[in-house]
Amino acid sequence: MIKISTINEVLPRSEMQLLEKYFYSEHEKILFCNDSKSNLKAIIAVHNTKLGPGLGGCRMWNYQNENEALIDVLRLSRGMTYKASITGLNLGGGKAVIIGNSKTEKTKEMMESFGEFVESLHGKYITAEDVGMTPSDMQTISTKTSHVVGTPKEMGGSGDPSIVTAYGVYMGIKGAAKFRWGNDSLSNKKVFVQGVGKVGSYLVNYLNKEGCEIMIHDIDDSKMEKISKKYRLKKVSKNEMFKQEMDIYSPCALGATLNDENIENLSCEIIAGAANNQLEKEGVHDILLKKKNILYAPDFLINAGGLINVYSELKKWDQNKTLQKTENIYDTTISILSRSKIENISTHEAALSIAKERLSN
Repeated sequence: MIKISTINEVLPRSEMQLLEKYFYSEHEKILFCNDSKSNLKAIIAVHNTKLGPGLGGCRMWNYQNENEALIDVLRLSRGMTYKASITGLNLGGGKAVIIGNSKTEKTKEMMESFGEFVESLHGKYITAEDVGMTPSDMQTISTKTSHVVGTPKEMGGSGDPSIVTAYGVYMGIKGAAKFRWGNDSLSNKKVFVQGVGKVGSYLVNYLNKEGCEIMIHDIDDSKMEKISKKYRLKKVSKNEMFKQEMDIYSPCALGATLNDENIENLSCEIIAGAANNQLEKEGVHDILLKKKNILYAPDFLINAGGLINVYSELKKWDQNKTLQKTENIYDTTISILSRSKIENISTHEAALSIAKERLSN
């Protein structure tokens, strides 16, 4: 049985008020998707469609509860709005989450059911691949809706966006290095990459070619072992992650690692990574980083390569144009860091103000 619920039916009033204060009041559409036949439990959030349809990946994650999933999808969809805006794309912000273990619970029927919910929004939301999802999943979803990108290349799609996401993060790191040190060479720089999934592992490859001294951590020991052996890298335990001496911290797992405790322990000069929503509290932890003189490259700017990649599918760009657009992240990063310095504001605030300016025009 397929059921669409409203946010008022899911959350008690006290929690609704909290969400309204921070996220919900900004969103255009929040769709709760439940299908007992396929065991699908998902949430689709559309934040803003002023610049175009809300495009954002679908993440499948084993959330502890529906509230945790809701907060995640609201934060992520909001970030997609600003990511598209600051990158100059004619897209809005949207995101979806499927609650469940992608390794053990995902089925073809579940993907088809999700596609039907996407179709019910009539193009207001376009889905794509994210954590726990693959191009083949997008292919299955595409049997039920045309509002999907990131399908396999053999189907005419743009394929796995991870490579381009990693390239954009790499460009952001080099831009931040140029601003901080006057030279974008990363040779012999100590870099800690937290999370070596698809994006993190591609980023490690770029950094390794630059001659960086790389440390890694991942909650999946097998992934960490594989990447460590391939590149002969130092593995760091969870308890020792933020005690390492490093020049650059690159968070490439889930968000909120920039919090009171971790920032207190960090000794790096630059933070630049692929994870979304790295700041646990906006307006608090970005300012704390500024006070510590740690240069933070805003996540929704430098991880935009994946969005550029799937946007290229809509615009029929070739790979060269896609990479050229992604390389612009280098100059945009320097521009935002310069604005932060001139206006004496956090780098996050500088990036947010530029994104909002385009949305307000």
